Amino acid sequence: MGNPFVHVELNTTNLPKAKAFYAKLFDWKLQDLPAETPGGEYTIIKVGKGVGGGMMKQMIPGAGSAWMPYVLVKDIDAATKKAKKLRAKIMKGVTQVEGMGWLSIIVDPTGAVLGLWEPDDM
Repeated sequence: MGNPFVHVELNTTNLPKAKAFYAKLFDWKLQDLPAETPGGEYTIIKVGKGVGGGMMKQMIPGAGSAWMPYVLVKDIDAATKKAKKLRAKIMKGVTQVEGMGWLSIIVDPTGAVLGLWEPDDM
């Protein structure tokens, strides 16, 4: 299947509270990355089988906590341009995640937010 969901990320207004809640609710293994990670503190969510994810502090001023799914694309630039041509708004343009890959964030014509992801190793 092309373009699977590959990552789900919680952007939260209270990272310690979210980590404590989800660690008790689910059988997830949470792994904190070093604080000097670009973008600040980040926690990897390891779920065993299935799509894993991460947690980070909400970076959009005034926005609440929200989950964001990411979809795998072969060419982040082409996929982002295609989304824009199809009337999506580009919330965050193509951005490198050092040593991991590239992302962009779109808002579809119905208002739903979705991340696009191209790993370095494609």
